[in-house]
Amino acid sequence: MLNRRDFLLSVGSVVALNGLSSTTLFAASSKADIEALYRRSMVIDGLGGPGEPFRHWPRAAREHLTDSEIADLVRSGVTACNVTVSTSGFDDTLGMLAAWRDEIDTRPEILRLIRNGNDLTLAKKNHQMGLILGFQHTEMIGRNMDRLDMFHRLGVRIIQLTYNKRNYIGNGCLEPGDGGLSRFGRKFVARLNELNVAVDLSHCGKQTTVDGIALCQSPPLITHSGCNAIHQHPRNKDDADMRAMADKGGVIGIYFMPFLADPEIPYATLDMALNHLDHAIKVCGADHVGIGSDNTITATVETPEYKSMMAQAEKSRAAAGVQAPGEAGHYPYMPDLNGPRKMETFAFAMSKRGHSDAVIEKVLGANFQRALSDIWG
Repeated sequence: MLNRRDFLLSVGSVVALNGLSSTTLFAASSKADIEALYRRSMVIDGLGGPGEPFRHWPRAAREHLTDSEIADLVRSGVTACNVTVSTSGFDDTLGMLAAWRDEIDTRPEILRLIRNGNDLTLAKKNHQMGLILGFQHTEMIGRNMDRLDMFHRLGVRIIQLTYNKRNYIGNGCLEPGDGGLSRFGRKFVARLNELNVAVDLSHCGKQTTVDGIALCQSPPLITHSGCNAIHQHPRNKDDADMRAMADKGGVIGIYFMPFLADPEIPYATLDMALNHLDHAIKVCGADHVGIGSDNTITATVETPEYKSMMAQAEKSRAAAGVQAPGEAGHYPYMPDLNGPRKMETFAFAMSKRGHSDAVIEKVLGANFQRALSDIWG
């Protein structure tokens, strides 16, 4: 018996055999129609957050969001985003987590802490931005599983198993070896399942990704990545792994990063992101693809200060062994999708490519909403 994803893929294959792309079955909606669709949609960024680049992170070392950053947040129309609250160590991570909780408490009419699926619904209903507190590595936990329980009580709901390097859990995507999850890592994933915390496999090595998907008792997530079939890169994922993730109900978020194409090109483009999105939908089905921009809501402006901070960041990331291929000399944003309404711009571009309103709504956030609600309850 065909499942929903296999049925959709088989329909796409029939269309392709007739010389058409599955996306060309639908006429593009008008800009006004997309604006209306965007207003009614659940819009979830699989990785992003309020603030300007280098001001939203590390959050513990800065003041509250500025009035202009809040204005951008409200203007964005984003319902919720996975905000990184992990940093170098245990104490610093607690500080960043506390800073974001303080931000939420200070502006309850604008911000909402997301703990479960109902909170996503309430954020949309009340015109708030929901903040999903997430980790991009597990070094602050070390081998102390009690810390995992504590961070869960403090509101952390998404945990990425590794960053680019190896840790106690498993191997990151830049490790030359491909050892997969450690014994401790397997216990760690089991505990995440028990706590109903989302398992994020972005940045993970190939075998760590495979192992993580296999061990997930709820939908596995790849919150921000791309497709190796379109552009081979350690940060991107193979078709087989994306299919396995989709078969378990998971979602992959396509990012707006330099790793979408040839590093000789100064900036990644909107068309490149659409190419990765189209391929992910072909592989996974339209119910398992979203957006994880890996960008801030406020636009990146290449001021002298920004360029200086980027140069310093490049040196420190290279020294730490976490700098990915094609990262040096490429700023981590996309000029075509730069600013508070980037998600709406992407939705309109999807429509011009021929994607239906129903598919656009799923990619904007309905898919992440479904998967996260399944995980959290």
